[in-house]
Amino acid sequence: MSTPALRVVHEPGPGPDLEAAEAAAADLLTALGISLDSESLRGTPGRMARAYAELFTPRSFDLTTFPNDEGYDELVLARGIPVRSVCEHHLLPFVGVAHVGYLPGERILGLSKLARIVEHFACRPQVQERLTKQVADWLDEQLEPRGVGVVIEAEHSCMTLRGVQAAGSSTVTSTLLGTLREDARSRQEFFALTGING
Repeated sequence: MSTPALRVVHEPGPGPDLEAAEAAAADLLTALGISLDSESLRGTPGRMARAYAELFTPRSFDLTTFPNDEGYDELVLARGIPVRSVCEHHLLPFVGVAHVGYLPGERILGLSKLARIVEHFACRPQVQERLTKQVADWLDEQLEPRGVGVVIEAEHSCMTLRGVQAAGSSTVTSTLLGTLREDARSRQEFFALTGING
């Protein structure tokens, strides 16, 4: 018996009010002393509103899973999944990569869905620690694998472009669940395959 795919959509609620966002962006830029009189800046508030609306709107997708008929019981890992999100403290971007793996149980996941899940949780104001845990917890809940591991490496422009201005620095976060947390050899294999020294 086949299991229907789970349709994943972003949280219900009103869509973005681009007109209000554009007016607010114009007010913000003006309050910061930026004149919008020139031809090149006149359309900036609208572009800002559309850019943030795009950053905060994840695409819907089907969580496609398949029976693990062969009883595959080794690690499945997608490395280098692009991550782009926005720091919830300064609304400045952070970008990097995620490494997402799991030890299959009764079902396996369509591989592209690992990237879709990362995107789903990254498309909102975030902190990297929460993003890492949300991806791992959601996979654990939906897939019921024997273990889940998520590592995110990202550069935060709120650290590199302002404040401490630590150019070139990156932040690494990880969440391990199930066997990947409890079994030292499985944990070591996961970190070795991600390129992280565990």
